[in-house]
Amino acid sequence: MVILTDSREKESSHILDWFDKKNISHKVKALGNGDYSFYIPANSELNIERDLYFDKEIMIERKASLEELSNNLTTARTRFEEEMATYKGKKYLLIENSNYSDIVSQNYTSKFSPKAYLASIHTFNHRYNLEVVFMPKKECSPVWIYGTFTYYLRNIMR
Repeated sequence: MVILTDSREKESSHILDWFDKKNISHKVKALGNGDYSFYIPANSELNIERDLYFDKEIMIERKASLEELSNNLTTARTRFEEEMATYKGKKYLLIENSNYSDIVSQNYTSKFSPKAYLASIHTFNHRYNLEVVFMPKKECSPVWIYGTFTYYLRNIMR
C-alpha cells in the first residue's frame, strides 16, 4: 500500500515524517477529493498487473484546527459542500488539535457559534455520510490515517 497525499495539502510534515520514520510508502499527488487516499502498486507476483487506486473509494479530508474547519463551513461552505456531495466513496473528516467539547465550550477563535457549528457538523455527517473524527493530539493523525487505510483494505480483501 502506498498512501497518497494531495499536492495541495499544507502543514502535513508531522504526517509525512511519521510515514518516513515507520518506512510507510507514500507519494504526493493531486487528488480530486480529500487530502489522503492510497493505492496498491502493480505486483506481478501477486497477479496485480497494474496500479490499483482507491482514491474514488475512500478519502480522508484533514483540517488542522477548528478554525480551519469553521472557515470551510462558513466562508468556503459552497466549495466544501460540493466536494462532499460529489464524492461517492467512504469519506472521513479528520479534525486535528480539537475534540467535540471544544466546540460545545466555544474553545476556538472564529465567530461561528457553537450551535451553528454543531448543526453544520451533524448535517454534513448525515447528508453526506461523512464520518467525523476528532484528533486532540495531531501526532496521532498519521497512525490513524495508516490504520484507517490498512483495515479498509483488509476488509475488502476478505
